[in-house]
Amino acid sequence: MLEELTVKNYALIDALSLSFQGGLNILTGETGAGKSILVGCLSFLLGAKADAEVIRTGADEAAVSAVLAIRQEHREALAWLENRDIPLEEGRIIIRRHIKGSGRGSVFMQHVPVTRNDLAEFMALLFDIHGQHAHESLLRKEAHRRYLDRFAGLEGEAEEFNQIFLTLTEKKKALAGIINSERDRNNRLELLAYTVEEIAKADIRRGEIRELEAEAARLGDFEKLAGLVNAAAALLFEDEGSLVSLARRARNSLESAAAIDSSLAGLQKQLDDWYYAVEDIGRDIRAYRETLRSDPKRLEEVEERLAFLYRLKKKYGSGLPPSGGAAPGEDAAASFEDAILACRERAEQEIEALAGAVEGRESLKTEIGLLERDIISRAQSLSGKRSAGAEQLGGRISEIIASLGMPNARFSVAVKGKRQGSGGLLCGPWGADDVEFLISANIGEPVKELSRIASGGELSRVMLAIKTVLSDADAIETLIFDEVDTGVGGEVALSVGDYLTKIGGTKQIFCVTHLASIAVRADNHFKVEKHLVQDDGNQAERTVTSVSVLTGDARRQEIARMLAGDSGGSAALAHADALLTRYTRS
Repeated sequence: MLEELTVKNYALIDALSLSFQGGLNILTGETGAGKSILVGCLSFLLGAKADAEVIRTGADEAAVSAVLAIRQEHREALAWLENRDIPLEEGRIIIRRHIKGSGRGSVFMQHVPVTRNDLAEFMALLFDIHGQHAHESLLRKEAHRRYLDRFAGLEGEAEEFNQIFLTLTEKKKALAGIINSERDRNNRLELLAYTVEEIAKADIRRGEIRELEAEAARLGDFEKLAGLVNAAAALLFEDEGSLVSLARRARNSLESAAAIDSSLAGLQKQLDDWYYAVEDIGRDIRAYRETLRSDPKRLEEVEERLAFLYRLKKKYGSGLPPSGGAAPGEDAAASFEDAILACRERAEQEIEALAGAVEGRESLKTEIGLLERDIISRAQSLSGKRSAGAEQLGGRISEIIASLGMPNARFSVAVKGKRQGSGGLLCGPWGADDVEFLISANIGEPVKELSRIASGGELSRVMLAIKTVLSDADAIETLIFDEVDTGVGGEVALSVGDYLTKIGGTKQIFCVTHLASIAVRADNHFKVEKHLVQDDGNQAERTVTSVSVLTGDARRQEIARMLAGDSGGSAALAHADALLTRYTRS
């Protein structure tokens, strides 16, 4: 429900702030006062297309904002907000829409930026505008199916059908994927089997490549390595002036000195430790030198093994051979051997999955067959119930629009089954029916699509009739009727007022009217006026539109004006008093 509306610099409106309640909200005013501007503001708020021409002359941008109360029962609107992480605050949401002189605009729900299409999609769950404006759900055939299902009490059954249809669609997609993959299945299995076999035969172990690379370097540079080791051995312990020989002589001298001066004992111990460490290094070098062998055969074996592992690394180090999707990336911390072994594991898993695909295909076929039979049965049931409901709905609406100034109109709800080329039912997401509202405005004329009705006022009255029939079940909370009284008067106007009052008992209604017999039914009455103000910028006068809430004597005078064009005449005031006394709800 719309609780507050704020408008700034829109068309002839400088600044406007209004509060609304539920029930029947009537907007009246002289012809040309700007009632259509206010309806335009509401259309702008609901996501209608707009350009910079709506900005008040001299302003940089136009802005319209609103506070909406969302009932907990409105599950569809709440789900829409939840899916986009837009929170309610105390059951309310603030909508703001701006448009700048450049034509660029912005929309916010709470503080979340959204697109204009998002705005229109969300507001269509809460509002309907009927008349000369864009938000006419009555002209959308998909809405006709929803209206009929709501009237016939079939919404739950249609929703169940939709869920089963979506399940069937997903399973058919899965089956198609399996069938398509089977075309390449054998080639893929052969490739995967070769991958597993090749990696298994390689008998790879972690760290093997690095070990082999170190061994190949040692064997390949044997002569240089042996020369360097021998040079180190000579300097350490083989030459006459080797490090070990000199250390031994220094150790003997310091040992004798320490016998004379005990304070040298510490230095003697350090030299001993160093001497023994050098001897240990010498022993290790001797042992290493004894292992050094020139082994061309082993070098050849190592190089061949490395070449083989390098090929595997290039082939499998980044994952499986491609099968239409990206291969998993290698963990940066893992060795190439790990990546190759992981590739083998994934290949084995895919082989297992492909092997089970045949069983899955047959299981899916069985499930699809059962779902198709269930879908056909449910579609036939829905069609029968819709046909019965369509006859009742068409009759009820025809009765109402006859009392709304369209006595010769005939309203019909067509339910046509969709068929395949073979003659079988062709099911869609909501059944096998095309549902469409048709109307004939004159005797002898065939029924035609609602979109071919020339008068917006007639279209509004048709919607008024539909909303009257569906007032208790319709989820949309706020209805806006623009000039629903076009071309009517007398008893017809009284009937329009009766129906607006009935719907206003459960909905929030905004109605632009020129008829006093409708305006007196208002729960809340607003007057739209146009007047001149002084422009602060250049001292010139300019026209602005304002809206005021009418109560008491001001409302009485407005009703009198609508009756006789004279708000002060005694006869008009007496007539206004009589109407207000008769139709004002307590």
